[in-house]
Amino acid sequence: MQSVIQQAKRIIIKVGSSLVTNDGKGLDSVAIAKWATQIAALRAMGKQVILVSSGAIAEGRQRLGFDKRPTGIHQLQACAAVGQMGLAQIYESSFRVHQLGTAQILLTHADLADRERYLNARSTLFTLLGYGIVPIINENDTVVTDEIKFGDNDTLGALVANLTEADALIILTDQKGLYTADPRKQPDAEFVHQARAGDIALEAMAGGAGSSLGSGGMLTKILAAKRAASSGAHTVIAWGREENVLIRLAEGEAIGTQLVSERAPLAARKQWMADHLQTAGQFVLDAGAVQKLLKEGKSLLPIGVTGVSGEFGRGAVVTCVDQQGNAVARGLSNYGSADARRIRQKSSQDIAGILGFVEEPELIHRDNLVLLTTPERSEA
Repeated sequence: MQSVIQQAKRIIIKVGSSLVTNDGKGLDSVAIAKWATQIAALRAMGKQVILVSSGAIAEGRQRLGFDKRPTGIHQLQACAAVGQMGLAQIYESSFRVHQLGTAQILLTHADLADRERYLNARSTLFTLLGYGIVPIINENDTVVTDEIKFGDNDTLGALVANLTEADALIILTDQKGLYTADPRKQPDAEFVHQARAGDIALEAMAGGAGSSLGSGGMLTKILAAKRAASSGAHTVIAWGREENVLIRLAEGEAIGTQLVSERAPLAARKQWMADHLQTAGQFVLDAGAVQKLLKEGKSLLPIGVTGVSGEFGRGAVVTCVDQQGNAVARGLSNYGSADARRIRQKSSQDIAGILGFVEEPELIHRDNLVLLTTPERSEA
């Protein structure tokens, strides 16, 4: 068996609280430096890496003198605010040794549930990757409430994999991987080297609470792998203190538990858009734009749009129709309807002069666009 990480081009790496803080003793600068070195090696292999790191609450708890993880939401928020400062500092200094810049991104569930904020987060992450920056993501624990918190960074890692169409999610934890039962209670439990992500039998194998430092357990990792698989990402669950674990995985060595997705990332994302029952508006395309989309696989530029109907915001799903009203594609609009009307039939180079800003040069990027193989007749 070979590691799925070897062929992965874009990887999300999630590191748990117990690893980052050396089981609650304070930020583990030695371990973090090792991961930075390994990520630098992955970057040299041509892989893009986004790091999802726990540890802010655990570090803040230690700094504020709590004997155990508090349960009060405002206490947790205070711990996060204090701990996030140290977490950002140590990552910045660790990556700077390798001439790699870092960026801190704090997210809530609401950021990814709202289509406009979803697109903004996605665009920012892709821009950072384009600049060669290593984005470091954590949940925005200083503002979360019970209604909007992810609950654990395993879930956050999976959502970021969905957001960025990542090829793989690596969950580094304080356990070797998944067993058929709790090996502490059943010595004859077998190690699971590989399985299909989303297999319901995996959930029966996992379960139980996480450590006193974090909020997750093996079950959250199984569910995260299932979520990541929905957009085509494979998941590897491995012991974070395994020597050079990231490099060895990238070189093809099978380490930990590998949960394989059976879906292609882009196909899964586009299927979501194709199945979207209600669209917020329409773009009417000229013949040249239709040709670019259907025959050449291009993005939709403003110059090819002759009309805009409906009222919608940035990130809405819109239908693209030809001059006869036949729907030829659906996609996520980079501009709201009011702005789209102002820039239709204009060159992308003119957007800044017309609007005073540029979200993207395209109205719909090809990665956010799905062609309708059997064009349907528009009701408009």
